[in-house]
Amino acid sequence: MSDWPKKRLRFLLNKAILAAGRRLMEEAGDVTFLPMEAIGEQGELDTSRVINFDEASAGYTLFFDGDVVVAKITPCFENGKGALINSTATGMGLGTTELYVLRPGASLDGKFLYYITVDPAFRILGETQMIGAAGQKRVPEDFLRNYIVAVPPISEQRQVSRYLDTEIGIIDTLISTKVAWLDLLAEKRRAIVAEAVMRGLNPAAPMRPTGIDWLGDIPAHWEIERSRWLFTERDQRSETGEEEMLTVSHLTGVTPRSEKDVNMFEAESTAGYKLCFAGDLAINTLWAWMGAMGTARVDGIVSPAYNVYTPGTRLLPDYVDALVRIPVFAQEVTRYSKGVWSSRLRLYPEGFFETWWPVPPLVEQHEIVRHIASETAKIDRLRAATEHSITLLKERRGALIAAAVTGQIDISEAA
Repeated sequence: MSDWPKKRLRFLLNKAILAAGRRLMEEAGDVTFLPMEAIGEQGELDTSRVINFDEASAGYTLFFDGDVVVAKITPCFENGKGALINSTATGMGLGTTELYVLRPGASLDGKFLYYITVDPAFRILGETQMIGAAGQKRVPEDFLRNYIVAVPPISEQRQVSRYLDTEIGIIDTLISTKVAWLDLLAEKRRAIVAEAVMRGLNPAAPMRPTGIDWLGDIPAHWEIERSRWLFTERDQRSETGEEEMLTVSHLTGVTPRSEKDVNMFEAESTAGYKLCFAGDLAINTLWAWMGAMGTARVDGIVSPAYNVYTPGTRLLPDYVDALVRIPVFAQEVTRYSKGVWSSRLRLYPEGFFETWWPVPPLVEQHEIVRHIASETAKIDRLRAATEHSITLLKERRGALIAAAVTGQIDISEAA
């Protein structure tokens, strides 16, 4: 363990805000603006956005190049959002009020301070001291002021920072590569499903045009049909509300709420909620345009604001689930949704029943479902392995930072 002296952070920060700061911004006119989404979880910054200082709210946070910003609100703080400001066009700017600005004093290197704030020990301890309502908790300023840090001479701080820049840069590059690989796997998964449900499994099968934009050409022996002839609406209500509560998401389709980590308002009673049986198609009316729909795997209940449909004998529930969860179908149902704003469109039964569906023979639907299950299982195994490797890299990243900023690594030997 290092013999570096330890001090509270408040004694290492420059608390003075330059009196000339706002005057300089007024003279500059357009200044860098830093919303929360411009700050990455690995210290990345997007400083391309500018606003006019005269039009800016007085409540914005003032910062200068060389400052370190730290998100104060959950989950941004928990996810490690923060950065060293070093690339603004004017050397200064304004940020969201959900940022703390730490200005290093003469005895503290800015990059070393940044690494202190992304040390897992700093983040974990900060989480324990958050205050406020659930979902809106914030790290109190006193936590930052009183946080105790090891303070080597400024020359050693810079040596540690250069070492971490190199080592963390390698790890971050690996993480970015693996994240890009996950995106490719997700795209391949979507393509496999879309190709199977809309074109079938036989690439040599004769095709015919449907005259329907979203369907295009389909195998010549397939039928097409409006959904009004393929589904019936189910509007049965629970008398007790004691059935399994189901959620409908664009990410996971229809799943029991008990299997998900959800933090949302729950009604005092779910009596009167709609019954949804295994094999039924459930659609989140408000978020259908995002693809929030799918086939239920178990019996349960859904919000009375949702719509439930039972497929007839011409469609397999698993085929229905695969088709409704491809992006192009969500785009198609948007055409039949109602609402003033695109983000508030609702898909009512009369709109859903206008959609056209491809209807392969049942034998082919069985084959398509088996093919999708087999191929997506392979991709899901690759995804799980990649996600695990990313987790390990992030753990390595955090451990390396923690060891370096507390003097547990002899940088001269490591270099």
